[in-house]
Amino acid sequence: MHEDADAHDGFDVRVVRTDRQYEDALDVRYDVFVEEQDVPEALEVDEYEDESVHFVAYLDGDPVGAARLRETDDDTAKVERVAVLDRERGEGYGSEIMQVIERVAEQRDYDRVSLHAQTHAAPFYDRLDYERVGEEFEEAGIPHVKMVKSL
Repeated sequence: MHEDADAHDGFDVRVVRTDRQYEDALDVRYDVFVEEQDVPEALEVDEYEDESVHFVAYLDGDPVGAARLRETDDDTAKVERVAVLDRERGEGYGSEIMQVIERVAEQRDYDRVSLHAQTHAAPFYDRLDYERVGEEFEEAGIPHVKMVKSL
């Protein structure tokens, strides 16, 4: 799914279509959110799993990233659970995951995407042209800020 000249060799972001891919995405999310950030497991897998479009990113066949996208209204889809394994951060993989998510959202005729960024990660989304909306708030015991982007 790479169109950029600077795409990473061996890195592939996919829309989840199989149980194995979904399990791979959940494994990444578990490692990042539950193990690393102490998010309660009951909050990590929630009532929106079945209605979401899930994404998994592989590096040389190993799952290293994940995310999901779900409709919040006719015009807006919310990006959630964006995760890259700690050992693979800083390589640009998060940006590539977001590009694929935005492309899928556009294909599904959404006008904008929103997300709740962990406050420490907000500068990452700033660089991807997301705009902060409102005040900081807490989610799963972690400070967040709402951000939106028109497609």
